[in-house]
Amino acid sequence: MSKCLPAGKYLIFCRILAAIVIGIFVASVPYNTVFAKKIKPKVILYVPHDNRPVSNKQTVQVLEKAGYIVKVPPDNLLGNRRSFGNPEGIYQWILVNGKDADAAVISSDSLLYGSLVASRKHDFMKDRVLQRTDYFIEIHKKYPKLPLYVFSSIMRTPKNAAASGSEEPSYYREYGEEIFRYTALTDKQRLQPLAAAEQAELTKLKEIIPQEVLDDWFNRRFKNFTANKVLIGLVRNNILSYLVLGCDDNAPYSQTHAESVVLGKYSADLPKSKFCIVSGVDELGLLLSTRAANEMRNYHPAVAINYASGYGGATVPAYSDKPIDLSVRAEINLAGGVPTTLPDRAAMLLLVNTNVSGWTYEAGESLNSEEPRANTLSFADNIAKYIDEKIPVAVGDIAYANGADNALLQVLRQRDLLFKLNSYAGWNTATNSTGWSIAQGILSLNMTSDNKNRLLLTRYLDDWVYQANVRSLVVRQLNIFPGQGTKLTLGDKNMPAEINADRLTKAFLDRYLSFLGIKAIKVEFPWDRLFEADIDVSTNPNAYTKHYFGIQ
Repeated sequence: MSKCLPAGKYLIFCRILAAIVIGIFVASVPYNTVFAKKIKPKVILYVPHDNRPVSNKQTVQVLEKAGYIVKVPPDNLLGNRRSFGNPEGIYQWILVNGKDADAAVISSDSLLYGSLVASRKHDFMKDRVLQRTDYFIEIHKKYPKLPLYVFSSIMRTPKNAAASGSEEPSYYREYGEEIFRYTALTDKQRLQPLAAAEQAELTKLKEIIPQEVLDDWFNRRFKNFTANKVLIGLVRNNILSYLVLGCDDNAPYSQTHAESVVLGKYSADLPKSKFCIVSGVDELGLLLSTRAANEMRNYHPAVAINYASGYGGATVPAYSDKPIDLSVRAEINLAGGVPTTLPDRAAMLLLVNTNVSGWTYEAGESLNSEEPRANTLSFADNIAKYIDEKIPVAVGDIAYANGADNALLQVLRQRDLLFKLNSYAGWNTATNSTGWSIAQGILSLNMTSDNKNRLLLTRYLDDWVYQANVRSLVVRQLNIFPGQGTKLTLGDKNMPAEINADRLTKAFLDRYLSFLGIKAIKVEFPWDRLFEADIDVSTNPNAYTKHYFGIQ
């Protein structure tokens, strides 16, 4: 007859027996089956402001590689270069899909006008635009627990017709430069008396620009301005969880700047945790989605900031109205992070590549050569130093607008640092680049190396290979193709331009990035112009791609 074990020894015996049983079980099934608690991926509804690759496809790719399920309206509802998109269709799509979502990140330009371009060219009555702001109220009523993160634009003021990229009303081709200068002087006049020469110039501009042109341009802006005030009111009433207004293609004196000042005063009572105004627009979808992702996890990463030697953070880049350091700090806050100057206490370090002079040049200019400039090598040294210290590094490359810094990227290539970064961006405007690199960098902290490096490859292909190098070559060779077309409207030349871009891109990759084993490439111009490119590649499973991308 057995005796019962004392209570304490019996408990120990049971624990040992349980460990043996679990050990046998673990030996017979995959590790993840036993220990990994299956967590349902979070779902983000994402309404971009148009269907450009960077606005839509590339933003979605970053979020998906960070582990989120992203739902986007079908392409026929989104705006493109020629079609305004379908605000009512997008609204209905949100109502249908909101039931499964954990957060919604919505472009108000899409929901009010159809797209970002539509916001600049539409003929909707003001009452119709304001009626559509009620869509946000109805969405909130149906899904009161669904956080609504909204990004909107304060209409841009391009410096001239070329800067407008044919995305303004047709009269901007003739009067664009005069309109910009007119608003710059009127904005300045609000702050200080104009010099005699400036006053004379303003009087002359009033004579040159037809009154009907000014009326049309300012009336449309007033609709946008009024709609943004309504959106600010929705934040006050807790309809919107967060609102960001982006100043598109801005300048220190411009109508965009003037409106941002007034809206800033109107929203002064709102906390930074619910509202901000920043420079830039195209990066806002990814930044705000990053904020949504961070708030789902109650995560507020510290992001350190450092600059190349010279003007550094005091640089006022092209297409912006403020020093880049102010924009960078605002972007970090927008993404749900906390800016700091202490890399050793941060989750990530943002290194910003600026010119010693404080000027921002164009990537297509001959100045953008492979020859290192005054601070190129020291900036690369900093990148290597922090990587060696195991600090995740994101690079915002803003020495040039509309493309990467060739000298910097060549040095990073030579030192085998390209795929040791956590994120990189060097496209379009300075704030586009810094904002994108911040957001992708924060999200990369929870990615596999494979996913992180594939996203880096996307940026190198777009920002460095195509924008800084191939695009200018395609522009110069465009006239040899038959048919009608220009770099702004390719027309008959679209297909031959794509074939030429394929060839030139592949040649660049074979020369400088052959270790990636890229065997095929396809470049498309979805907006029928050379500025936006959609680039797809396939790779050979050689030793380098195995190392960088985990391809077996």
